[in-house]
Amino acid sequence: MKNVLSWRDKRCPGRYGAQKQEIEDRGHMSKNRKTSRPLVAERRQTRKQASTPKRGRATRSRAKTRRPRGLVGWLLFPFVWVFRLILRLMIVIGIAGAVTLGVVVWYFAQQMPPVADMVDGRTRGSVTLLDRNGDVFAWRGDQYGGMVTAQEVSGYLHDAIVATEDRRFYSHFGISPRGVASAIRINLREGRGPLSGNGGSTITQQTAKLLCLGVPYDPDTWKNEREYEADCRRTTIQRKIREAIYAMGMEAAYSKEEILSIYINRAYLGEGARGFEAAAQRYFGKSARAVDPAEAAMLAGLLKAPSSYAPTSNMGRAVDRAAVVISLMEEQGYITPEQARDALENPATLSQAAQARAGGYFADWVMSQGPDFFTRNTTEDVVIRTTLDQGIQTAAETALLSVFDSKLSEGSNVEAAVLVMSADGAVRAMVGGRDVRAQSAFNRATQAQRQTGSAFKPFIYATALDLGFSPNDLIDDAPLTITVPGSGPWRPDNYDREFKGPVTLTQALYESRNIPAVVLSEEVGRELVSTVASGFGIDSELAAGPALALGVSESTLVEMSGAYAGILNGGSAVEPYGLVDLRLQGDDAPLMDNVGTGMQERVIQERAARQLTYMMNQVVVRGTGTRAQIDGWELAGKSGTTNSQRDAWFIGFNADYVIGVWMGYDDNSPMKGVTGGGLPADIWRETMRRVVAGQQPKPLPMDIPGPARNDTLSSTGIVADSQILNVLDNILGGLGGN
Repeated sequence: MKNVLSWRDKRCPGRYGAQKQEIEDRGHMSKNRKTSRPLVAERRQTRKQASTPKRGRATRSRAKTRRPRGLVGWLLFPFVWVFRLILRLMIVIGIAGAVTLGVVVWYFAQQMPPVADMVDGRTRGSVTLLDRNGDVFAWRGDQYGGMVTAQEVSGYLHDAIVATEDRRFYSHFGISPRGVASAIRINLREGRGPLSGNGGSTITQQTAKLLCLGVPYDPDTWKNEREYEADCRRTTIQRKIREAIYAMGMEAAYSKEEILSIYINRAYLGEGARGFEAAAQRYFGKSARAVDPAEAAMLAGLLKAPSSYAPTSNMGRAVDRAAVVISLMEEQGYITPEQARDALENPATLSQAAQARAGGYFADWVMSQGPDFFTRNTTEDVVIRTTLDQGIQTAAETALLSVFDSKLSEGSNVEAAVLVMSADGAVRAMVGGRDVRAQSAFNRATQAQRQTGSAFKPFIYATALDLGFSPNDLIDDAPLTITVPGSGPWRPDNYDREFKGPVTLTQALYESRNIPAVVLSEEVGRELVSTVASGFGIDSELAAGPALALGVSESTLVEMSGAYAGILNGGSAVEPYGLVDLRLQGDDAPLMDNVGTGMQERVIQERAARQLTYMMNQVVVRGTGTRAQIDGWELAGKSGTTNSQRDAWFIGFNADYVIGVWMGYDDNSPMKGVTGGGLPADIWRETMRRVVAGQQPKPLPMDIPGPARNDTLSSTGIVADSQILNVLDNILGGLGGN
């Protein structure tokens, strides 16, 4: 040891000399242990004394750095102190806020119900209408196609939604500060308020809004569901804060795919479709599980503005929006460039039912035939099978539009209605106005009460034929004066201002002469004529005076067409109907049905009906309805024109269908140059021509009469004695038979 330390003693005599002395002292201690304690105490004291000055210098050094120095330091000291205080307060508040937010989010997360309970948010049910072949042609109410999860829908649809609405969906925690900041910047740049226009909402936030932040619909709080949804869509700072908190609660309670599933099922996509399953069925006639890239892009594009981008409203706009979605999908790697190119070159097309949008007026009418609690106010999903034939519906629509486009002057506001019915009263098509695709609009086929004019005359002749008259019986077409109690003398006239003398009943009808119709009505009794007309289904109030024969009473097109169907079917009344049966969705047994209820009681004898059919056939062959002719077909009908040409009718039939056409102004203004045998007959012919296209002609159920009698029913109401006896016998026999 002595040798080891010797070289250190020379370089550090002070430090290592002391260590050498200490070592030597320890050597003495080993020889004499009594001196060891003082040496230990002395050593500890030495270390303490050596360390004390160092702590003192460090403390004084730190104190010196914290103390403000100079005038600038003293001036800045209050600001520094306040800044440090604010910083500490912000840290405390931040921690407290984070804890509070965590508690609130946890609370919302605990309140979340199962996903399956949140997918259908409708407070009312829906009605699906099927045509006579079982194909869907219309919907009423919000349609929900059934729950479909994010994993079940087409992968293209899944990716299109994420690419379009929230590309960072799988990386955020419910809100996207970056997205909100970007949306605010865009809104301000475009001159809107910071919360107007683009919202920067994530799919989770949009889902929270669809759920109305968990607030259920309460009829005591909101007048209707529309007001409730408008309240849910309000955008205020307070509501956005609640929306963000609720969204984070959803993120804590559900997985990303569960949140997306709720969104997929609750989003509104136009045309009453709630959820992508209903929308896929509505527009493409297929499940959301089976849509291709082009269809998926069009569906996802609806989320921006469902009404504006609905393909049934504007296909061009829908295709343009779908192209934007396709580019987003390609940009984010969800589809290949080849798939994108194919989707752009072959955009989605609507299903046949969606293209047709058939039966808007008809669907509204059918809805009125069922009980309100299963139609307008249903809380269930209801399926109604109807009598509609979509092919015939298209025929009626195109016929009306073609005649209007080719024969009406531009700017004309004249309206029209068309109705097609089977002989048993089953309505096959209905057009309630020139806007053939309208829904929830005034239906001129069922709601417009208009004077019938000469279209009423067949019921006069039906009454006479049922009483035993023959189509070839003669009647005097001569000037006539009838004294009406309380009104004085009444002198009807023919439309051509001429009188032809004795004419057959058939000629009087096909030339639509007024005097013979009045004479015959008075002879058989206008009360009996009213009874026959009512029996055939004319439920409107009929005139009480002799002008009844000239069609001054009002009726609707559906009533008049139904009455003519009674003539076609051999004399039995029909009740026009469109609803075949009604059942709850998924049930096989109907809750109600109208099968076999169209045909009603017999009104006139079959013989009389067949004779009248012959007389109405002559109207088309050589009378006022010649413009309704179709080569090779036996047709029957009757025109009708009211005073000042305010209403023009043509109603007729072939062996299978009755078609009724009405034209006029909604404000009852006179038309110029329009008679029942003119434009209405043209529309009738074009409709019937399309209905029978490709079919073999069928004969009418009619009897051609024998030779005419020699006796003539005069305008004075006086006939030969033998004719009077025959008439009385027929009247008594007819009354007894009924």
